[in-house]
Amino acid sequence: MRKLLAVLLAVLLFAVPAQAFADSEITVNGTGETLVSADVAVVSLGVMARDKDVLKAQAKVNEAIASVRAALIENGISEEDINTDYINIYAMYDYMSGEEELTAYNANSNLAVRVMNKDIVGQIIDAAFAAGANTLNGITFSATDTTEARAASLKLAFEDAKAKAEVLAEAAGLHIVGIDEIREGNTWSYDSGVSNFSRTEDAKAAGAGTVVQAAKIAVSANITVVFDVRD
Repeated sequence: MRKLLAVLLAVLLFAVPAQAFADSEITVNGTGETLVSADVAVVSLGVMARDKDVLKAQAKVNEAIASVRAALIENGISEEDINTDYINIYAMYDYMSGEEELTAYNANSNLAVRVMNKDIVGQIIDAAFAAGANTLNGITFSATDTTEARAASLKLAFEDAKAKAEVLAEAAGLHIVGIDEIREGNTWSYDSGVSNFSRTEDAKAAGAGTVVQAAKIAVSANITVVFDVRD
């Protein structure tokens, strides 16, 4: 009986450190990124006018914006893709005489124009300016479908997390025996700055004077993985 108890005690003593190692974990973050071609652009442009009469300043802007809208529609942009971005009117003053003197009113109206064909963005800008637009505030590119890119980025994120865990485990004299948990983090898209320029024959034929070069869109993913390790 005493021998049996001694054997059981020895087994328990050896089992404790083994169990402790089996319960050891390494938690790492992994990131992945995939590039996808942009296929949609949102152009921010508008009209600015100035007059001493506030109503005249506003009327000038309204008339020009109506012409710009008509030109955009003539060039294939649907009405639902032309939206008012902002409108403002502010007074301008002169202080040269030492007193506040109202000199004019500055009126602005800006449109957000969604262009579903990135190859005609330059053509659209030219048409808008020919119709009376006189301000261009920027262009934002995006991709309509990032489903496959997101899946690819998640796979890359896992590979990144596993590679980090293997390095850490080796440094600690351990090896990975399993995965305890995987947590998905954020997924986001942004302009990568990587060139995606290709001017089609249609764009050339359109005679667009403004050349617009769209960068590829980066789709990034982040995950956290908890790996089980032991010696």
